[in-house]
Amino acid sequence: MAERMLQFVRLSQQTPDKRQATERRADFGEIYQRFSAERATEQASRCSQCGVPFCSIHCPLNNNIPDWLKLTAEGRLEEAYEIASATNTFPEICGRVCPQDRLCEGNCVIEKGFDSVTIGAVEKYITDTAWEQGWVKPPKPRREVDHSVGIIGAGPAGLAAAERLRLRGWKVTVYDRYDRVGGLMIYGIPNFKLEKEVVLRRHAQYAEAGIEFVLNCRIGIDISMADLRAKHDAVLVATGVYKARDIGGPGSELAGIVPALDYLTASNRENLGDQVPEFIDGTLNAAGKKVVVIGGGDTAMDCVRTAIRQGAEAVTCLYRRDKANMPGSMREVSNAEEEGVVFSWLSAPEGFVGGEAGSAGGGEGQVTGVRAVKMHLGLPDATGRQQVEPIPGSGFTEPADLVIKALGFDPEDLPSLFAEPGLTVSRWGTLTIDRRSMMTKLEGVFAAGDIVRGASLVVWGIRDGRDAADQIEAYVLAKKATPSMAAE
Repeated sequence: MAERMLQFVRLSQQTPDKRQATERRADFGEIYQRFSAERATEQASRCSQCGVPFCSIHCPLNNNIPDWLKLTAEGRLEEAYEIASATNTFPEICGRVCPQDRLCEGNCVIEKGFDSVTIGAVEKYITDTAWEQGWVKPPKPRREVDHSVGIIGAGPAGLAAAERLRLRGWKVTVYDRYDRVGGLMIYGIPNFKLEKEVVLRRHAQYAEAGIEFVLNCRIGIDISMADLRAKHDAVLVATGVYKARDIGGPGSELAGIVPALDYLTASNRENLGDQVPEFIDGTLNAAGKKVVVIGGGDTAMDCVRTAIRQGAEAVTCLYRRDKANMPGSMREVSNAEEEGVVFSWLSAPEGFVGGEAGSAGGGEGQVTGVRAVKMHLGLPDATGRQQVEPIPGSGFTEPADLVIKALGFDPEDLPSLFAEPGLTVSRWGTLTIDRRSMMTKLEGVFAAGDIVRGASLVVWGIRDGRDAADQIEAYVLAKKATPSMAAE
């Protein structure tokens, strides 16, 4: 059936239809329509089936992308799903939130005059079809084994490890301090990129498979690390990173200046039907306000687009470099521009101004603007990235009733949080591990995901979780097979 492929010479690249910006500004529904079967088949057939698939090489999971594209082009969708899910725990999520323009699609070897294959949209089509057809099964093992693992964190890394070990018959318990499973996938990513039912159905499926979830559980308070180590053969720390990076300067303590994650969590909880006092009283609600978001990553794009949907009067994104140097997905920047977000490029905040609050509420000390200065790009540093330097006399004030700081995330102080000084950290605050075994300084305690590598992508969390599961299994099997290790 090879004649079905290499159709890029006659078929142009097409992405799924997007809802009109005026329509999607009014709700939190996903903005991309689903591919039809015919469109998905056509776009999959554009793959050149190259000998060295750079799409797979540049995918953190090394997904067998040309294989499932070929199967989709041939109409063999169930087989395509089996190939996709063999290397990816959550292909339906990666198809939605991965920055394909920087990873697989961005490295497609088809000449750019023809444009790359729309890999992410086809992946989403395959897996959504798989769920509808009942091909996605709970990870129930063929036989049970007498091994137990405790996983701290119900985000991508923790869930990926949980599924992998449960399939092998392990008793798996996942502990999380929040009331829902999913980590940043449930509370950090807005619905217009990832509808929450996509995450919640995985929780239901895993619970059906026998994975136990202990939610609203704080390690070091509700249960100690020592108790976890005594209860399980191994423990995996996969908490992610949640500490917001801050920006100081005059006026940084004014009311109305909030961290991005607090803002996004409030919005996502409200969309899930929760009563959120900070949203109701307007503290974390952009309705009717002039909003300024500081930052240029994907989290900043989530914030500006959420503010638009909440009915903000105006939304401005301040970023100290230019558009070409933004760390976020260009696709998300384009979507934000379409929806009415104004970008103030080469603008760096210096401080905040405030006064008495108006109708937005808050009383004395409410922020009214962001003081910023224009920048210009200088010479590259050792990494090759151009440095930025302020332009003298270019200061200005951007009016604001709500300022959202989207400057990235750092690790929390886990040794203190868990009351476990045996956990050691790097100078960046991430947990230190043996890079081969993925074990921390504590015997039998492993770590994976953002808490080790720093704030990163969902797909890297999945990769790390799957790798950690393999290392945990190797450790426990070796320990139980060796009397001296088992006696320790």
